[in-house]
Amino acid sequence: MQKVLITGAAGFLGSHLCDRFINEGFHVIGMDNLITGDLKNIEHLFKLEHFEFYHHDVTKFVHVPGKLDYILHFASPASPIDYLKIPIQTLKVGSLGTHNLLGLAKEKKARILIASTSEVYGDPLVHPQNEDYFGNVNTIGPRGVYDEAKRFQESITMAYHTYHGLETRIVRIFNTYGPRMRLNDGRVVPAFIGQALRGEDLTVFGDGLQTRSFCYVDDLIEGIYRLLFSEYVYPVNIGNPSEITIADFAEEIIKLTATDQKVIYKPLPVNDPLQRQPDITKAKEILDWEPKIDRAEGMRNTLEYFKGLSKEELHKSEHRDFS
Repeated sequence: MQKVLITGAAGFLGSHLCDRFINEGFHVIGMDNLITGDLKNIEHLFKLEHFEFYHHDVTKFVHVPGKLDYILHFASPASPIDYLKIPIQTLKVGSLGTHNLLGLAKEKKARILIASTSEVYGDPLVHPQNEDYFGNVNTIGPRGVYDEAKRFQESITMAYHTYHGLETRIVRIFNTYGPRMRLNDGRVVPAFIGQALRGEDLTVFGDGLQTRSFCYVDDLIEGIYRLLFSEYVYPVNIGNPSEITIADFAEEIIKLTATDQKVIYKPLPVNDPLQRQPDITKAKEILDWEPKIDRAEGMRNTLEYFKGLSKEELHKSEHRDFS
């Protein structure tokens, strides 16, 4: 039985990856320091023989006994609320954490897949964004701690591949949504759905003409799985190219939730990208992958998940212990 280590295992994407690899017959080791992750996302796996969990911070030395075939590094704050509150930890998990896991992969002769992000493109001057675009990032702006952590992560990963011959893969993840997102993590899908379900007006930042392209989590996990087992070592965009303005998306959520809230507008945060749409030509050609679940179906699934939350969960504010 092959063994895979998944960091950030109790998070949104990490928990879905744990499910996928368990279902594919792997022995899964989940690792998370639980700063932004939640054990309830993986508690259904604890009873399984071929799942184990390590409560550990990957910015510190990482040891896993025995053989290890694959590593998927998904440990990182991913929402603006988180990485603006814990900027140093965000930079450390992208740098020190990635370095530790690359070293572990080298020791174990394991293949490692690194989770990068569309944020490496910054506020793009090229549209849609393809993997050859170098980006437009403000290194000292508030979002720079996340953007540059991921850009460094890509650089050190390629250095390990080039210098040590390590088997590496890099996925650039575009906006993804689905069950197990934190309701109040600051990302647009849970923010809008949470506001609608609580009877609050929906908050749009800026004029609402900025765009996003939302990919359902099941599609994203399929793309990541295919990339891991491909022979392609350079970054690959995984996302849904169906683009929509934030203002139009707010109206979609109001219609989906059958609520009658109005949309209110607030100033746009500094360096917030005005356009975000993946060019997935490489994913189609190399992985034979493209998204299958359209936004209407995916949003219905996501809404049902959030409607299943308790009243306390729905109304609680986002208070995390970042000490």
